[in-house]
Amino acid sequence: MIVSAASTDRLSITVGEAQRVSALLVLPSLARACLVLAHGAGAGMEHPFMAGLAAELGALRIATLRYQFPYMERRARRPDPPALCHATVRAAVAEAARLAPALPIVAGGRSFGGRMTSQAQAKSPLPGVRGLAFLGFPLHPAGRPSDERAQHLFHVQLPMLFIQGTRDELADLTILQPIAEQLGARATLKLLQQADHSFHVPARTGRKDSEVRRELLDALAGWIESLLG
Repeated sequence: MIVSAASTDRLSITVGEAQRVSALLVLPSLARACLVLAHGAGAGMEHPFMAGLAAELGALRIATLRYQFPYMERRARRPDPPALCHATVRAAVAEAARLAPALPIVAGGRSFGGRMTSQAQAKSPLPGVRGLAFLGFPLHPAGRPSDERAQHLFHVQLPMLFIQGTRDELADLTILQPIAEQLGARATLKLLQQADHSFHVPARTGRKDSEVRRELLDALAGWIESLLG
């Protein structure tokens, strides 16, 4: 692993005319790219998963800008309407481009945050973004398999990385795998064996969460590297 010193800056991002949200920029001294990283529905940007991923990517010379959605900033439980989430994604991408103009940008996020990013891109391309990375794409509610949430992905004309656990109750693989195949060369599907939506593996499998975490990091960093050409 290449270790690179990184600075961490706490920021405030303006969304529209009336909203402001917090953000954290981890910027290695020799960064090669920047991942604009949105949080999941129930935990904000400072969740251990998000903080750990930012630190690990920083050690690989990949900067991260992670940020709050307005509802999380207000400490509300109910997510914002999609339009406000999409506007927040756009504001975060614009801020990343402003703060690190020389770096290629990738956008995405954990679960809900990844889906809001893909919806924003499907409605209107995010300026300068080279690809979208989904860490546990929430294809459907638990126990209610459906492909409805995936239909907008066919309007995304960018490379997409799906990192999914094979036990993820929010992404039935009998639905997700055919979708990835239909998306063709745009989609890369990385399956983490025995992992659930939180990338946890039961002890009985003989695997450890740390092994899954390493697989996730290697897949994400390797895919970003492939986008850099």
